[in-house]
Amino acid sequence: MNSPFLGELLGTMILILLGDGVVAAVLLNKSKAQNAGWIVITSGWAFAVVIGVFVAQAFGSPSAHLNPAVTFAQAILGNITWGEVPVFLAAQFLGAFIGAVLVFLHYLPHWKETEDQGLKLAVFSTGPAIRNTGTNMVSEIIGTFALVFGVTAIFAGEVSPALGPYLVGVLVWAIGLSLGGPTGYAINPARDLGPRLAHLVLPIPGKGNSDFGYGWIPVVGPLVGAAIAAALLLAL
Repeated sequence: MNSPFLGELLGTMILILLGDGVVAAVLLNKSKAQNAGWIVITSGWAFAVVIGVFVAQAFGSPSAHLNPAVTFAQAILGNITWGEVPVFLAAQFLGAFIGAVLVFLHYLPHWKETEDQGLKLAVFSTGPAIRNTGTNMVSEIIGTFALVFGVTAIFAGEVSPALGPYLVGVLVWAIGLSLGGPTGYAINPARDLGPRLAHLVLPIPGKGNSDFGYGWIPVVGPLVGAAIAAALLLAL
């Protein structure tokens, strides 16, 4: 029954459950972790990546992309076929949506207790600290470039396969701490769009709009960053 589709779906689901979960813990009213801060959020996301990778590998996706930008880069590099890309992407977006629904259910009493619509949306999707289409796009491109370039470097070296997921988690942690300030470092189209769609359809009390006017940037920016990283890697 294990397959790349199942592995990517379950791995991305866990990634979002734990990643959006830590954001909910820090932002929602009456959570015991409320106001714990950026260090907690970036750490939670890093750990979420590690566990998501292990889940994906356990259920049939040894490469454990969990991210359409990574899948796009791997196709450019020739590590997977373009015919495999739709399977990976469908699993990732569906897994991200399911993970976001689970976060909604887990924090069910806290949505009504939280009046700020922006905080509710921030649990599900990223948003800019300073809204500027050009600079926001550049931030997502650079962050995803660092992700793809760094992941490739990790697995190109003499690193034990068992250590790889932990190093990827460290990389995501570093990106969050160093580059996450401007846009919240989506660096993953499924991570942003899947939960944003969940925010749109779920009956969240007083949720406001889902800000799809910005929502295309964390989809397009990571794909561009991944393509640039892959092109440079091919050139080198």
